[in-house]
Amino acid sequence: MRVSVSPDRCVSAGQCVMLAPEVFDQDEDGIVTLLQEQPPAELHAAVRQTASLCPVRLIRLSE
Repeated sequence: MRVSVSPDRCVSAGQCVMLAPEVFDQDEDGIVTLLQEQPPAELHAAVRQTASLCPVRLIRLSE
């Protein structure tokens, strides 16, 4: 799995950080930052859930 984000569209909801803190973080303004572009298999379910819950759908996954 490869993860990418569009920080310029982030609304600082924080769902990503709450569900997958190993993969996502927020900067001092609350904007998403990507910690792992290729997370390990054990995090894939959490990352998929995060992508589906993002209110602006800025998390893209490819496999």
